[in-house]
Amino acid sequence: MSNVFIAFQHNEESRPVIDAIIADNPRATVVHSPGLVKIDAPDSLTIRRATIEEQTGRPYDLQALQINLVTLSGHLDEDDDQLTLSWKH
Repeated sequence: MSNVFIAFQHNEESRPVIDAIIADNPRATVVHSPGLVKIDAPDSLTIRRATIEEQTGRPYDLQALQINLVTLSGHLDEDDDQLTLSWKH
């Protein structure tokens, strides 16, 4: 089992995204560092647009993740509704 991770700048814009990731990935662990929030998950991590929209109360374009994205690890599979990191091809 290998971990995947994603890290964001630690700011108000990232907070609902991070909360949504935690809600959708119960096995994920969050590490807060000065200016950075890193989320690790075993095997895979999924970010769902609908969950972010529930957190923010407004429409959300997953491409907006890139504004506060610092780094990620894993193979990326994305569409308009979700983004998944995993080590599976």
